[in-house]
Amino acid sequence: MEVVGGLANIYACDTKISSIIDDELAYAGYSIQELMENDASFEEVVYLLWYLHLPNETELRDFKRELNESSAISDAVEACLRIQCRQNLHPMSVLRTTVSLLGVFDPYAEENSEKSVHVQSIHLQAKIPTIVAAFSRLRKGLDPIQPRADLDFSANFLYMLTGEEATETEVKALDQALVLHADHELNASTFAARVSASTLSDVYSCITTAIGTLKGSLHGGANERVFDMLEDINANGTAAEYLQKKLDSKEKIMGFGHRVYKTVDPRQSYLKEMSYQLTRDSENEKWYDISVEVEDYIRNARGLIPNVDFYSATVYHVLGIESDLFTLIFAMSRVSGWLAHVKEQRSNNNLIRPRSRYVGPVNQRYVPIDKR
Repeated sequence: MEVVGGLANIYACDTKISSIIDDELAYAGYSIQELMENDASFEEVVYLLWYLHLPNETELRDFKRELNESSAISDAVEACLRIQCRQNLHPMSVLRTTVSLLGVFDPYAEENSEKSVHVQSIHLQAKIPTIVAAFSRLRKGLDPIQPRADLDFSANFLYMLTGEEATETEVKALDQALVLHADHELNASTFAARVSASTLSDVYSCITTAIGTLKGSLHGGANERVFDMLEDINANGTAAEYLQKKLDSKEKIMGFGHRVYKTVDPRQSYLKEMSYQLTRDSENEKWYDISVEVEDYIRNARGLIPNVDFYSATVYHVLGIESDLFTLIFAMSRVSGWLAHVKEQRSNNNLIRPRSRYVGPVNQRYVPIDKR
């Protein structure tokens, strides 16, 4: 059997959820360009991923109501967050553990009927933003803010994070960022979720598995490292000097290159524009300017393209999100895709169980311990 490192370019399943063809990302047949140019809301996109069609007005209204009604977290979950805030844990570890706890406190977590899975999916999609915002405030010594029924998904998150209603530009920027991160074919965390689902594990376990996979720096953790780089450049010199030292020492420049896209990541141009709109004529404009310098230098020096992580770092920073929470925002969006894939995997399930090729020694003979 042929072994393909990292399973590169191996088709592991059929899907109707998302596709990447000729460097074009589409959700259920709708290109990212089509969705972005028509200002599709994040809630519309979640509905699209789950049900493979865009909602009508009634469906969208009911879907938003379900999310709003499920967004609050229990006192028990908040108490667990308070304990974790005192442990100096990585925020992704906190999210992983707290999402798992949602399953512990859900009396119907082990049920796998279509209705039960729908309710569990709504709870996960709705509560993760509340968990992230509550954790952000608790570790600063602030009390969590309850979600509001009159605010949409992105506006509600920014309100729970800061205690103030965000501007229209800020809400639109976050909403578009969430749309762009919602799904991305069979990436590492989505594959992990599908493997878990293929064993017929519960929904909470599938999403916990995905979060654990997303935590890795080669997947979701890249955007956090991007902003660390921008801060280093701002503090220590020019982009050219900083980057050339990194390249000379053969260090990876975070936010560039992609396993699938070869010419352009179609998501990054929208994030670049959002970054510009959020920072222009403000003290944050330097982050956009440095980002452009980095993009130009790496493109000329190595021919690498910026990916979705690169400009999202500036967008999230300007929205008041700490850099170590960037990957949690990724999860807040990508859980929509994970849940869609869990549902699809269960609908026509085969246990995902590849083989490994053994390359170690053979015909070994056991030696008693007193003779080794």
